[in-house]
Amino acid sequence: MKLVFAGTPEVAVPALDALIASGRHEVAAVVTRPDAPAGRGRRLVASPVAERAEEAGIEVLKPTRPRDPEFQARLREIAPDCCPVVAYGAILPKSALDIPRNGWVNLHFSLLPSWRGAAPVQHSIMAGDQLTGASTFQIEEGLDSGPVYGVLTEEIRPTDNSGDLLTRLAFAGAGLLAATMDGIEDGTLRAVAQPLDGISLAPKITVEDARIDWTAPAMRADRVVRGCTPAPGAWTVFRGERLKLISLGMVADRTDLEPGALSATKNSVHVGTGSHAVELLWVQPQGKKPMRAADWARGVRIAPGERLGGADVG
Repeated sequence: MKLVFAGTPEVAVPALDALIASGRHEVAAVVTRPDAPAGRGRRLVASPVAERAEEAGIEVLKPTRPRDPEFQARLREIAPDCCPVVAYGAILPKSALDIPRNGWVNLHFSLLPSWRGAAPVQHSIMAGDQLTGASTFQIEEGLDSGPVYGVLTEEIRPTDNSGDLLTRLAFAGAGLLAATMDGIEDGTLRAVAQPLDGISLAPKITVEDARIDWTAPAMRADRVVRGCTPAPGAWTVFRGERLKLISLGMVADRTDLEPGALSATKNSVHVGTGSHAVELLWVQPQGKKPMRAADWARGVRIAPGERLGGADVG
């Protein structure tokens, strides 16, 4: 088939690579979000998908909105058979959805109908799921509600953060998307409607979602830290400034610390929760690089009675 691939971040690049390498289909163009400011100089930078497409000599389309008439006119000129999508980042209007003969097919990183929305991997970890996966489905006007072509499953490991899990799903899902294109092309694959039960939503994680509630059980703190790493980053407050939490360990045999209370030794930093203590392993103070929590604690010289949490004035 002639394909127009839509995607933006690094997580979409493995799928683009798989389609380019398949040899069975032609990636005629790529649709991605417009260049965005990045770095200290805030200069405009092309998306990872745009950079990869340009390296491969593929035409890159960067519409401000997919409903732009100029973009849709160019898409009609290309006349794709299908538009595979991975994390494109914009809502597709019906006028765009109707252009390719076989529609737009999305690779979504959950087992639909679970975790429809922008942040399925983060929500899956934060909810304590033990199994997740990826699904390919036909995009329609509803939120991730279209019929499903194929799925794969992936175990969530106890130490996975969302970056770890998303990387594995991106590479496994690339094969699933390529196989879905093959099945659509040869007529062996038919999309099946999603069940009406088991629907859950995964909206974008807000900064407040990523704040640690030390009165909650230790397992909740661990899930929020893993689910929000690397982005948007779990956090708490220390001396009125935000402290990003990158990784924790469980200290199940210690229950003497009140929620948020700190206990530091030369080599470890413990914090009380609503159940048992956790150990801070890696943190990132405001304006600084990530560091071992024990090094951070030595630098700030934690005083008796100090705790995490409280008002955020940083």
